Amino acid sequence: MKNCAFAFLLLFAMMGSQAQNDSITSNNVGKNEVKLNSVLLLFGVFEPSYERNITENSSAGVSLFIPFDDENFDTSINYYVSPYYRIFFGQKYAAGFFLEGFGMLNSMEREYYSNSQDGNYNYYHKDVTDFALGFGLGGKWFTKGGFVFEVSGGIGRNLFNNNKSEYHDYSPIVGKFGFNLGYRF
Repeated sequence: MKNCAFAFLLLFAMMGSQAQNDSITSNNVGKNEVKLNSVLLLFGVFEPSYERNITENSSAGVSLFIPFDDENFDTSINYYVSPYYRIFFGQKYAAGFFLEGFGMLNSMEREYYSNSQDGNYNYYHKDVTDFALGFGLGGKWFTKGGFVFEVSGGIGRNLFNNNKSEYHDYSPIVGKFGFNLGYRF
């Protein structure tokens, strides 16, 4: 009877230690990521992003685009805030090839013109705020140490302020791309 009870306790001890090992490995994956677009940083744009892994095949996040050096990066974008949702098709947890749907609240400097009484055009610069919807794709890889590498690109369309005759340099198409480096924790 003592041998049977001892074997029974030993079996439960091994099952309990196995359950602890399984939960430890699944918790080590990490659900949060902070990243920085490293290529745009070289050209004078600060674009950090935060991403939360929802399941092993999906995540949601937000990125912020702020240019700080107009000499190196000539853009009409003042800023944008872009929330996104991703679906992954890789074998690892929230990694591999992905498809992305995004929204983008953006502010751009537009060249506005009006007719003067003498028949010439008067040009003005005006900040225009708009909201775009779009999609993208990319790939994400990470190491066991938590380092994240990501390449992505997307295209969208502004939904408001579509009066083309009012703006000289208007384009309703917006784009975003990333060569992001970061950390998963």
